[in-house]
This record gives sequence, structure tokens and C-alpha cells, in this order.
Amino acid sequence: MSEAARSHVDLREACVDEAMRIIRDVGIEGLSLREVARRLGVSHQAPYRHYPSRDHLLAEVVDRCFRGFDAFLAEVAATDDPRADLQTMGMRYLEFARTHPLEYRLMFGARLPDPGQHPKMMEKGCGAFDQLRGCLARVIDAPVEAPAVTLEAMFVWSTIHGLASIYETEAMAGLGIDGAVQRAVSEHVLQRIGDALPLK
Repeated sequence: MSEAARSHVDLREACVDEAMRIIRDVGIEGLSLREVARRLGVSHQAPYRHYPSRDHLLAEVVDRCFRGFDAFLAEVAATDDPRADLQTMGMRYLEFARTHPLEYRLMFGARLPDPGQHPKMMEKGCGAFDQLRGCLARVIDAPVEAPAVTLEAMFVWSTIHGLASIYETEAMAGLGIDGAVQRAVSEHVLQRIGDALPLK
């Protein structure tokens, strides 16, 4: 790769890295191409060579988050027990939310660019959701594209997302819930989700 080509790639990646730092430091509201350029010490026009607007850069950042999330969920191989696989996937989801809080909030708690204008942004988000649907299709013995599978996926996702949101706060401690009970919550909730799903 030529020096010019390497510089082109390096600046593109540097813009993404700096955008994440800005969001971490001051929040998504502080993200702008001008601020990225200022922090990188390049001309204020330089980021525009790669990202026509702030939304294009933010969409790239979110795409990277979803790619990491999708890969994180996919690290656990499927077994011949789909209900156990579903519980493992739920624990992976909660672990990602705990260990990657900024990425998690960007994916599920921020106002994102229009997916219609930035379709690549959601490709791996759709992939992660399809992992859940694929597992649930095996649990309830239905085609993955069946409406019932999507409805069950929304039930599972909304429940786990709610639990992840609670874990982001000190709400359980504030309610005086015993530490041992707090530690048992994840497994209990996931078990109850499994109990609520229809049997084959």
C-alpha cells in the first residue's frame, strides 16, 4: 500500500476512533466533524474526504458497535439444546451491556441516523436479531421467518434489555435487595423467559 493510500485509510480509522472518544468524553451531542478534525490536528475539511456529514461518521461508529455485538453473541457455538443456547445468549447479551456500556448505549439508547439513509449501519444489528430469531425458531419449532418467532424475539429482547437497563443503575441496591438475590437475578429472569416460551 502506498504512503498516500495508507494515510487515507489511517485518517478514516482515526476519525472513527476519535468520534468514540468524543462521545465517551462529552456525549453524542458533542460529536461534530469539526471537533474530530480539531482533536486530530488536521484541517477542518479533512474528515469530509471520508464522511460527508456528522451522520455518516456516526453511522460508521454505530455499525462498528453492532459488528462487535454480533460477533460477541456468535462466539458461543450452538448445541443440541436450544433452550440452553437461549439462556447462554441472554447471558452474553447482559455481559456485553456490562463490559461495553458506551457501545451498548449507542446501539440501543441513542438517537441514531436514519437507517434509510445509512442502511449499512444496521446490517449487523439485523444479524444479531437474526441470531436470536434462529435460536427461538429451534425452541418453538417454527420457521425462522414466522411472525410467532419475531413476536417471541421481541418478548425476549425487551425483557433482557430491561434487565440490562436496571443493571446500569443502582436501583436494586437502592431498593434494599440483598446482594445474593441481586446475583441470582440474571439466571432467574432467563429461566423464567424459558419457562414462558411454548413447548415444541
